[in-house]
This record gives sequence, C-alpha cells and structure tokens, in this order.
Amino acid sequence: MTTSNRQDLKEKVIAQADQSVETLYRYLRLTSVSAQHLEIPETVQFVADLLKSVGGEVKILDDLGGNPVIYGFFAAGSKGNANKTLLFYNHYDVQPPDPLDEWESEPFEPSLKDGILYARGTADNKGSLMLRLAAIKALEQADGLPCNIKFLIEGEEEIGSPNLPRYLKEYAELFKADACIWEFGSKDAQERVELYAGIKGSAYFELSTKSASIDIHSSLAAVIDNPAWRLVQALASMKNQNNDITVEGFFDEIEEPDEALMEIVRALPFDKSGLTGPFGLTRPLITEARGENPRDALMLYPTMTICGMVSGYIGEGAKTVLPKEAKVKIDCRMVPGQTGEHLLACFERHLARHGFSDVKVELIESQRAYRSDITDPFLHLVKKTAEEAYGSEAVLYPNSPGTGPMYQFNECLQLPIVSTGVGWAESKAHAPNESIRMKDYADGCLHMAYLLTDFAAE
Repeated sequence: MTTSNRQDLKEKVIAQADQSVETLYRYLRLTSVSAQHLEIPETVQFVADLLKSVGGEVKILDDLGGNPVIYGFFAAGSKGNANKTLLFYNHYDVQPPDPLDEWESEPFEPSLKDGILYARGTADNKGSLMLRLAAIKALEQADGLPCNIKFLIEGEEEIGSPNLPRYLKEYAELFKADACIWEFGSKDAQERVELYAGIKGSAYFELSTKSASIDIHSSLAAVIDNPAWRLVQALASMKNQNNDITVEGFFDEIEEPDEALMEIVRALPFDKSGLTGPFGLTRPLITEARGENPRDALMLYPTMTICGMVSGYIGEGAKTVLPKEAKVKIDCRMVPGQTGEHLLACFERHLARHGFSDVKVELIESQRAYRSDITDPFLHLVKKTAEEAYGSEAVLYPNSPGTGPMYQFNECLQLPIVSTGVGWAESKAHAPNESIRMKDYADGCLHMAYLLTDFAAE
C-alpha cells in the first residue's frame, strides 16, 4: 500500500471510529452479565444485527448448551487475498459491576469525561469488538476487505468459557483461519502497547466445611468446633507467611521455561507504578520481600489466591454466633503443564494429610495455560503495525498473567494467537469505574486496519 493510500485509509478509519461511538454506547447499555444471566438474548441479537449491518454473514450457534456463540464472516473484496483468513475472538459478556457504591457514574450508562469513556465492558471487551468492526467498515470504504475475516464471539468468557470447547470441536472447520487476534490488551503506564502471545491458565475452587445444621449461640464455642477457624487453619497450611505455596505436588507438572524464553522475559520492561498507581496498594509487592523479579513472577509463576470468604455474621453491630459452616473461593493461575484436575487432587491429598479431611474441595472451572511460538512472523507483524498505528513502542509478552480459553483455540484450530485491545494503565477491568480513552480507541481501530492490510499482503 502506497503512502497516499495509507493516509487515505487513516482518514477513513478515524471517521469510522468517531461514527461508531454511538453504537458502542448502545452496546455498553446492555447489562450482559453472564454470572447472573442478565440480558443475554438481547445482547446476542444486538451483536448479530451489528455484524450484519457491517456486511457480515452471521450464524448464532446455540445447539451445544450455554450462552450462544456468534459466528461472523466477511469475505475478501475483489482486490483482496481470498486465500488468507484472520479470526477475531471476542466476548459479549461482562463482569458484575459490584461494588456499586464505588462507581462514580452508572456502570451501564456510558459517561464520557475528558476523553475517557466510563462503563462496564469498555475495556473488557465491548470496546475491542466495536473498533474491529469500525476498521472493517473503513476498509470496505477504502479498497475493499484485503482478506477474509471471521469472528467468534462468545458469552461465557467471564465465567470460564465452560461450553466453548464443545463449540470449537464441533465447528472447527467453520472457524478455521490462518491466525487469530485475541480479545484484550492495553497500554502500560509508560504508554507502551502491550501485546500477549499467550495466557496463564486458571483453576477456580470452592473449599467448605460444616459443623452443624444451623448457626449456634457462641457461648457453646467452649465445646463445639468452629468451622470458620477450621477453614482458616486449613488455609494456613496451604500457604505460609512468606507467600510460599505449601501444597504438596502443586508444582510437579510445571513445564520449566527454556533459556530462550528466559532471555525474552529478562528483556521485558517492568514499571512498578503500573501496579502501585491504579490500585492504591498499602503493602509492598510480594516479590520485594522474596527478592524476586515482579516481571518473572507475572510471566512464569503460578499463584493461589483467596478470592472471597463467607461465614457467620458480618453485618452491622454485634451478633454473637458460632457459624454452622465456612466457605472460601480460591483461584490458581496456572502455567504450562498444570491442570485443574491435578491441583484438585493435590488439594484433597494435602488436606487429608494435614488432618482436614472434613474440608470439601470442588473444582468449579479450569482452563489450561497456552503460549504461541514467540518467533512466529504473525506475532511480529502485529507488533510492527501496532507501533505504526499508535506511534509508540509495542512490547510483545510471551503470555498475559490473566486467563482465557486460548489453549482450547490452539488445540482445535492450531494457529498463532496474539492478544491486543483498547485498554490503558488505569482501565480497571473487572473493577468499578472501568474505562478506555477515546484516543486509544481510534488508534486501536487504525491498528486493526493496518494489520489486516499487511496480513493479506504477506
């Protein structure tokens, strides 16, 4: 593409990005919380109609259970390369907006302030879908689509994509492509564009113990065991004060990173302010006390996190009660080699060995970790076009510390995958006041247009 054609495309992309904002607002107003099954049918229809309005062929797949998966197809134009196909992965579901009292505006009513758009789903993941469609519209207006484009848009990503593997296996031929752009990404605190060639896995557990059929007067604590203390003691046996995971066998299946991967990780930038700034941290980073590099930990180490605990009375004032039961939710971010099933067996064995066989363990959901081949040319094409579109440095990370169904994609489709999105250092995905910057939205749209153009020409 000549310089003049590139400039013409840029002008069309910026215009389409501006025109797409009102549609993005309507999308954000849909409360598509998968955990609570809110407005799922309405959102499916909205997204299907949106794809059709841009010229896509659409199929709503709902025959294998769960929230529907939406397939979209856009054929290469008459001047395009019909032998190349790029797949986009997105999701239409969002996280619950809680805690509501920490939002500075209504979570499902978009609010634009000083060039920043606030609403649940802006960064994760509705903004990314809209900018990709705006890029397609601009390309169609320019010289036609440069290659075939497919979309897989699911509605259960925020609850672990439990049904997606079945759809991928059943419809592998439908979603077949040469490469895939994943659903998220952001700029860091130094305005570098973050790209991810992989993802950590996740296993989500509930641990519970029960000592009675009803809550009991706390005066009887002299003779009746307290399940809350029991669970606290069990948890203390699983992780020590130095934050070492002490569950026997937890690390046994990990694939050790080779020297080539370690060289890449050692060269990655790390800006502490990207963690300490947005979150109001009150304690030092765990890695500081352990003498470890935070960058290495985020890329390469598994985790075990208490996400929430419930037992007894935690309302206003006093209620002297001995709770009947106690529960805790734990998530483990896994690295390549680990599986949720193996960790479940480790937890059960550990608890039994340490005298806590009464503590029940349930594996709620599990996804394996995945890394694309970091040397694949497609990954570096994504990086090159990102730097051109954003006008800033892009960093290609071997994997994100977060999780998604990337392993299942590669297992069924066998294609290089890289993740890029529209977030920024203070997007606060999953938290109150989630946001994107409109300048990043326009630049992200331009990135997708440049990427599709250059991908087709390779």
